[in-house]
Amino acid sequence: MQTLTPPSHHLNNPVSRPRTRQFSRVSCIYKSDSVNFPNAVGLSRADWQSSCAILSSKVVSQEGPIDKSADHVAAVNGHKTSVDLNLPPQKPLTITDLSPAPMHGSQLRVAYQGVPGAYSEAAAGKAYPKCEAIPCDQFEVAFQAVELWIADRAVLPVENSLGGSIHRNYDLLLRHRLHIVGEVQLPVHHCLLALPGVRKEYLTRVISHPQALAQCEHTLTKLGLNVAREAVDDTAGAAEYIAANNLRDTAAIASARAADLYGLQVLADGIQDDSSNVTRFVMLAREPIIPRTDRPFKTSIVFAHDKGTSVLFKVLSAFAFRNISLTKIESRPHRNHPIRLVDDANVGTAKHFEYMFYVDFEASMAEVRAQNALAEVQEFTSFLRVLGSYPMDMTPWCPSRGD
Repeated sequence: MQTLTPPSHHLNNPVSRPRTRQFSRVSCIYKSDSVNFPNAVGLSRADWQSSCAILSSKVVSQEGPIDKSADHVAAVNGHKTSVDLNLPPQKPLTITDLSPAPMHGSQLRVAYQGVPGAYSEAAAGKAYPKCEAIPCDQFEVAFQAVELWIADRAVLPVENSLGGSIHRNYDLLLRHRLHIVGEVQLPVHHCLLALPGVRKEYLTRVISHPQALAQCEHTLTKLGLNVAREAVDDTAGAAEYIAANNLRDTAAIASARAADLYGLQVLADGIQDDSSNVTRFVMLAREPIIPRTDRPFKTSIVFAHDKGTSVLFKVLSAFAFRNISLTKIESRPHRNHPIRLVDDANVGTAKHFEYMFYVDFEASMAEVRAQNALAEVQEFTSFLRVLGSYPMDMTPWCPSRGD
């Protein structure tokens, strides 16, 4: 997958288009290998305030030694960062900065990965109407935006009905300490976009996210397009790239909203091979919600055992015995203990791969049966964490469509 970078011959000759809008994205403000957030926002209030000081001053971390002559050296979770805070006086934090976020979607700041026009932005709008959507250049940055109070929520994809799980976000759910507070399912409606006046027979390549290319493979062939297919970071980013560089031989697979934002025309509408193309997103927050029993709830957990995967049957039986339906089970490599060695003096050493298991089940943690099931699961596992107990998306089924 390539990163979108304008060709050098376009840098000194930017294209001016009246319909193209300029947007800013939240980028990674620290390196994950130098600053770690094992317990979300910080280990103390002082850590949190140090983080806010860095953010409010809009200082970007710099490579190189720390200036010892500076008055302050930022510390986040006890780790020194290469940031010089010898700056003009900043506006102090007020009670407004510390007050809880609104609960009804309005004025909420919601982080998502991608650029405006991305399907993740549409999911954020569906989850929290009238919210302020904050684009981020990476999935992990969206997690960080919530942890550092830049955003109140994050809306991130975890699985697609055709492409399967987004493994990166499952790993990040375990690494960070945010809570799942809801889910939203979004039908995916792909369009073929190009600059105004470009005809399909002039195209030599189509760019988009790898999953979008795979989901439109047969339709592109039916359209008679003999083009190269190139994978890029995201769908809306592909549209933005074409518009910014005036690429008249290239088309993008993206949403109709991306066409409106970046001044492109729709050459073909609804080009996904299967109308049952739906992506499931989860909504993340710093604090969990209180589970209820007056509407359908789903609970997500992750667990592991230091003796391997042999306990999986016992864990699943805890749910089956209580008639609790599982909606998903996913395994991911155990990062801290990827291999378990079993020595046998007679035959040698057996090497077993170790896994973390993610499970979604249809029950609220307010229900006694769910509490008893997890109490039994805890007996069989060496690690168990509840990622969230949240309302299920019960909106009517609508196959992918243009609006």
